[in-house]
Amino acid sequence: MKWKEFVEIAGNLPVIDTEMLLAGVANPNSIKVQISRWKKQGKVIQIKRGIYALAEPYKKLDVYEPYLAALLKQPSYISLEKAFEYHGLIPEGVSVYTCITTKRPGKIISKLGVFDYKHVKASLFWGYTAITVNKQTAFMALPEKALLDFFYLKGIKISPDYLNEMRLQNLRDIDLDQLLAFAKKFKKPGMLNVAKVIREYVGQEKDKDKEL
Repeated sequence: MKWKEFVEIAGNLPVIDTEMLLAGVANPNSIKVQISRWKKQGKVIQIKRGIYALAEPYKKLDVYEPYLAALLKQPSYISLEKAFEYHGLIPEGVSVYTCITTKRPGKIISKLGVFDYKHVKASLFWGYTAITVNKQTAFMALPEKALLDFFYLKGIKISPDYLNEMRLQNLRDIDLDQLLAFAKKFKKPGMLNVAKVIREYVGQEKDKDKEL
């Protein structure tokens, strides 16, 4: 396969999955060798084994990083700090995509982002929604689930002081009834306590807003 032909095939794709690209090809090894050469020449970027993206100036479509997070390990959804950023719960940007998966945990570091996958059992894999940009679909934790995932996976003892340290904002957007319902689904007393402390904290913050 010539480079021009490869670009015509892959140019409009956000990423290149070699398994799909090579399906039905008579001599897949020769194409794998070519891709390896193009990687050394800086024409393609390897994200993980079998997954590539065209480098500048060859790509026609930017990769939506949340989509990449969903693609690299399936099933998975973005949660914790990156979900806080997405929902406007914290003021700062977050560079690492922390994701929840039922598969093995692990971290993928690439030129297109850092993706850290945390394992949970299947009974806790819920509380997320689909988001689509440029026909690239990803999965993002709802704000209530992101908060619960954070304390569940970090094992941090929750307190009003710790919530202050997190510099949370826009807490009025949290659905407190849903937060409690989600906490009950964990079937752990500690998570009910997390929901209770957050509910009380949000209530106090709302009271402060009324006083202003």
